[in-house]
Amino acid sequence: MDLSALNNLELDAASIFLLSITICAFLIPVIVILPPVGLQKSDALLQTHTKAGVEGAKSNLKNQFLAEHAPVDGKPPKVHSLVIYPVKSCKGIELTRSKVLPSGLQFDRLFMFAQLKSPFPVAVDSTDEEKSKHKWEFVTQRQFARLANVTVDLWLPDEMKLRKQSMKSNEAFLIIRFPWKEDGWRGLFSTIAAKLGRGRSAEPEIEILLPIDFPSAAEIKEKGYTFEDVKIWKETINALNMEKDLPEELGRYLGVSNKLALFRVDPDQLREVYRCAPSEEEAGYQPVTGFQDAYPLHLMNLSSVREFSSEVPKDDNLKELDVLRFRPNIILSGAPAYDEETWKQIRLKPGSSTLYNDASFHVSCRTVRCKMPNVDQENGFRHPREPDKSLRAKRAVDEGAPLMGCLGMQLTPLFDPSLGEDRAGWIAVGMTVEVEGRGNHVYIKQ
Repeated sequence: MDLSALNNLELDAASIFLLSITICAFLIPVIVILPPVGLQKSDALLQTHTKAGVEGAKSNLKNQFLAEHAPVDGKPPKVHSLVIYPVKSCKGIELTRSKVLPSGLQFDRLFMFAQLKSPFPVAVDSTDEEKSKHKWEFVTQRQFARLANVTVDLWLPDEMKLRKQSMKSNEAFLIIRFPWKEDGWRGLFSTIAAKLGRGRSAEPEIEILLPIDFPSAAEIKEKGYTFEDVKIWKETINALNMEKDLPEELGRYLGVSNKLALFRVDPDQLREVYRCAPSEEEAGYQPVTGFQDAYPLHLMNLSSVREFSSEVPKDDNLKELDVLRFRPNIILSGAPAYDEETWKQIRLKPGSSTLYNDASFHVSCRTVRCKMPNVDQENGFRHPREPDKSLRAKRAVDEGAPLMGCLGMQLTPLFDPSLGEDRAGWIAVGMTVEVEGRGNHVYIKQ
């Protein structure tokens, strides 16, 4: 058929409609099966790795507000949930079991964001060198609440998948994801691509892929990483600056105007823990931690959260006090409210878990709260008052931290001396709590 024939071809409205339906009927299945979207980093990992954690309906925290977690006569408290935060102040990962190391739960707080700050204000008699010297300081949701919207996925090597691919690997990875939509047509296309690829509720994101293992000297040189001092609370430690892996969009999303960096804790330069922790003689080793605030692990009791929540004024922006606002590692149920504040040493026993070992912990001190629990971990909204106001009014219970609210307990892991230098253990959901010692706690400030 030549062009003149095409020009003479007359299509009425019904024919055009039928042609459109035919084209759509052909294209829609193709788009559903093979959506026109780019591959994500996680798509490649799916071939060889499995994402760690429990989500959605499988989460043990979906029913955390129910009264069934109250103590029952004759039954010991139990581990209700476990949570790790591979990147400090970002979303956590709920687990059913975890390895316990001297520094805390495996993979917990390995990475941390920091901003480069000037020394101002400075003393009048400061030298020009002191005035020009900038320092890295850690950042959390206290300053940048949108960190709560930064998702962290942990991908562990899957032996079965690797075998199918005729591969061997022990390398684990993190994927950091944050919402990002460009202006104009690029943003429209990324939104459509996200919904086609991940479902109707999906929004466009940027992903950052990071290896879990600490890089070798050769990798550090190749990547251009540097060892630099970074301040966390009142301590300054030397850690690996991996800022070259960060896209500039992350700082813009978080609202960080200073230079932003990602630090990786150096396993050979862990922070030594003193204050309320057991001494080296008592623990059998020098207690250490990574990028945690002060101690290796943090324990919360659901009954205590429920009791405290009943005293916190509620509004449209604070209807329930989610335990995740308090960033715990070990979440217990079945213990009387605030009973954990009398514990000095506990032993977790197998209970209904799949483990056969015990795990012991020194209950080092109360957790003195900052304003971070004001941030809703679901959406990054920072409440202007609560629960900080109620914590200070109702939970100023430690003479070592006057006028400061306390909720939760800090733990230091204890290990069987027969393990020697290979100190490690396991804990899991369903383990029961045996209180081996009780006493008073007095917080010691940093």
